[in-house]
Amino acid sequence: MLASTQPATPTGAGPRLTGVNLAGGEFTPGRRPGTYGKDYIYPSAADLASFAQAGMNIVRLPVRWERVQPGLSGPLSAEEVQRLDMVVSNAAAYRLHVLLDVHNYGRYAGRSVTEPAVAKGLADLWARLARHYKGQPVAFGLMNEPNGIAAADWRRIVDRVVAAIRTTGARNLILVPGTKWTGAHSWTRTGGGGSNAEAFAGFRDPGGNFAFEMHQYLDSDSSGTHPGCGGPDTGAERLRAATAWLRSEHARGFLGEFGAGPDAACLQTLDYMLTYLDRNGDVWTGWTYWAAGPWWPESYRFSVQPTRGGMERPQMRVLREHLAR
Repeated sequence: MLASTQPATPTGAGPRLTGVNLAGGEFTPGRRPGTYGKDYIYPSAADLASFAQAGMNIVRLPVRWERVQPGLSGPLSAEEVQRLDMVVSNAAAYRLHVLLDVHNYGRYAGRSVTEPAVAKGLADLWARLARHYKGQPVAFGLMNEPNGIAAADWRRIVDRVVAAIRTTGARNLILVPGTKWTGAHSWTRTGGGGSNAEAFAGFRDPGGNFAFEMHQYLDSDSSGTHPGCGGPDTGAERLRAATAWLRSEHARGFLGEFGAGPDAACLQTLDYMLTYLDRNGDVWTGWTYWAAGPWWPESYRFSVQPTRGGMERPQMRVLREHLAR
């Protein structure tokens, strides 16, 4: 899938790429570039092995644009790319795909991607990364949770970035987010700069290998910042409109972030949402849970990083039941 040029065809099977966000590379964003091992970290071989052994086949790897490319439209940092290469190599040893996630919210050093120079820079970044990783088991996550950008403006930027990637000859899977934090629950809603559904109607990738990346949290405002998960059907209900839109567009979706607390009510809601994805696998091609990573505190309610004593988190028992087979 990561290198295929063929459009998706419904199979009736569940999602084929199922895994976790291994956070750390995006930490301490105010320090640019920051000190590796002090301000930010990437997963070790042991971290990757843990989730591969659990049965996952993809990890979403958040990175900061400014660390990978210290100057807008300038050369990539050789040191940073070497670190990413190590993650990709270690992941491949465990048969894990890597989803590179530019975790910048539609900005570079505080400047909006709507600025012409920044939009040009994003296309340049991805052209350079595409040349480096083409043909490898690496998917390209164009931008984490763009926001404060009109949907039509973001669509024009995406068109440019996708074209730049395909010009390199890379066939890798591209994950296309919407604006408005790329929420599944709000994908079809108008207002505030137009809906993602309207802006991306008819979108096509010249390489024929893309999915729309959406995020969906289960708390009261879908932000993932409040406790609680609503009723058991909360997640499934928030995905329904986006699912119908994907099917009408003959497109694929990828749920790049979602999380739930360890209490029984949240675990049930999480299970129901993953069951919904399983039953709509003709359009939902994959998911990555938020989150794991060695630097999360033991108290982080969404964490599925094994405890310091090696114990599995309650959420992992639910995730394990829905992994790609």
